[in-house]
Amino acid sequence: MIVRPSERLGKLGSSIFSEVAAWKAEAAAEGLDVIDLGIGSPDKPPALAVRQALADAAMSEEMYGYPSSEGSLAFRQAATDWLRHRFGVEVDPVSETTVLMGSQDGLGHLALAITNPGDVAILPDPGYPIYGAGLAVAGVEPYPVPLREANDYLFDFSSIPEDVARRAKLIVVNYPSNPLSAVADRSFYESLISFAKQYGILIVHDAAYSELAFDGYRPISILELPGAKDVAIEFHSLSKSFNMAGCRIGFAVGHAPAVQALRALKANLDYGVFLAAQEAGMRAFAEDVSNEGTKAAAVYEARRDMFVEALREAGWRVSKPKATMFIWARIPEGWTSRQISREICRKTGVVMVPGNAFGVEGEGYVRIALVQEEGRLLEAARRIGNFFREHGLTV
Repeated sequence: MIVRPSERLGKLGSSIFSEVAAWKAEAAAEGLDVIDLGIGSPDKPPALAVRQALADAAMSEEMYGYPSSEGSLAFRQAATDWLRHRFGVEVDPVSETTVLMGSQDGLGHLALAITNPGDVAILPDPGYPIYGAGLAVAGVEPYPVPLREANDYLFDFSSIPEDVARRAKLIVVNYPSNPLSAVADRSFYESLISFAKQYGILIVHDAAYSELAFDGYRPISILELPGAKDVAIEFHSLSKSFNMAGCRIGFAVGHAPAVQALRALKANLDYGVFLAAQEAGMRAFAEDVSNEGTKAAAVYEARRDMFVEALREAGWRVSKPKATMFIWARIPEGWTSRQISREICRKTGVVMVPGNAFGVEGEGYVRIALVQEEGRLLEAARRIGNFFREHGLTV
């Protein structure tokens, strides 16, 4: 028997990410000092108190049984307490909350739990690749909605055809956004909820970057709005907010039937998050509520300010984002996203991701992650500036 990859496997992710990894390896093989601004993985560890809580819990003999797939009630209670503190939102830890192996776990599996093959889902373009991958596994037809700079990267609900809206089972939104670093205000969510209720669509709100916001801006939870729990499930992650990416822990809250369907699916797929990681997450929530320690946002805000200014001085007039760990930058005329990303990597060792890795509408842009110390970011900006001057480029 000859084993071949399934057709659905070919739909799971963009080949561009594999290409970027190859460019990075080529640059390193050529002896270049690689500065990786590609993958959005935090370069800082969790707070000391969080690491200590993890270490202490890991030494407990009680931590090594199978955890429940929905997560410990203690963690779910801590998560909902944090939501109340942060957003003023009341969520039931028993019926409206479930723990995840990072928010990507839930985003990737939700369609399997609440849709049938042939259903339609509305997605952002550009958008995080797991949105489409989860649909591919579930056999759901994606309907990408262009998110464009002229409209502040917000959905234009009037552009969605009536027949698509009537067939759609869910709509995925992500603000603050990866890769766009776009943000949405209360009026947008009001329009979104109205649209969802009109057509009976579940809103899937990816709020992984809610805690990485700058200049005093405070993103809201969609669950703050009246009636949101009737139509919305929201995903939160401790990966970026608390530098806990390797712990693989997040949670979903909101519309009880969706939360419980996801929980039922996962009960057949895994046994949940390591209990010691849940203990560390509870400590992270407690630290945040008490305002102890340095917020992750402060680190990225300082990096953003320095790096954006350095790029502008180098001839690349990029926009300054209000949130996330990413710069979404328009590229010079005459280049494709792939071409300029590859050449910058090959010539300078600076790694970034072509915008079309995130969808057709990402062509003409690149995503740059602020996941290096300030000195390394300044060096990256210097190298990029040299590349721009050598090629006579400005944006």
